[in-house]
Amino acid sequence: MLTFVGLGLYDERSITVAGRDRLRAADRAFAEFYTSKLVGSTVADLEAHHDVTIEVRDREGVERDPDPILDAAEAGDAVFLTAGDPMISTTHVDLRLRARDRGIDTAVVHGTTAQTAASSLTGLQNYRFGKATTLPFERAHGGTGVPESVVETIDDNRERGLHTLVYLDIKAADEDYMTAATAAGLLAEEYEDLPAVAVCQAGSDSPTVAADELSALAERDFGPPLHLLVIPGDLHLLERDALVDLAGLPPELAED
Repeated sequence: MLTFVGLGLYDERSITVAGRDRLRAADRAFAEFYTSKLVGSTVADLEAHHDVTIEVRDREGVERDPDPILDAAEAGDAVFLTAGDPMISTTHVDLRLRARDRGIDTAVVHGTTAQTAASSLTGLQNYRFGKATTLPFERAHGGTGVPESVVETIDDNRERGLHTLVYLDIKAADEDYMTAATAAGLLAEEYEDLPAVAVCQAGSDSPTVAADELSALAERDFGPPLHLLVIPGDLHLLERDALVDLAGLPPELAED
């Protein structure tokens, strides 16, 4: 049996009760933290909190050499842990399909995602989000500024009046996480006066949520990772009130 368990957004306490029970009952536990990471805890924290041993796999160890995980699931009860929800990444979908090809039963225990947290913390309605996009570090795409694919996604959503969730690049191996300020600075080159919302430390006891023009957000310090940005589309009256009251959006920007 191979159970995919989402750890949630922030630390060792973010897992659901169902996920905790599956983890503690498993014969072996594997994890990857290259697609995302629990920045509020370490692997040692997870192990101590749940009284388990966790075998961390890098990207190659999941995508190109999954046999140790699959062998463990074939021989007993294995769990595969990821931050957030385990099925957000295609890497994990591929692993589940490989397990099923070998006749291994699979299950999924979901975790809180950045997408749902962004909607909850900003007050923007979840069904009014369009396609999400990821803003990479400039060195990652070999160019400067914002890739055209990101601009196209934001523009397409804005034309439809929809909000855009912008995930920010993570280089987990280097402990390098794009900040909301860096992202706002890059996007300000394309949309200088456009309002946006920084959502930081989602899942923690003290998340940071701040709305302003991109050029203003680029000058602020939003604290430790993880960060993301939301580019609002057309705002419902309740959404305007939420951004002003919950995220500090200047009222005059809410009327634009």
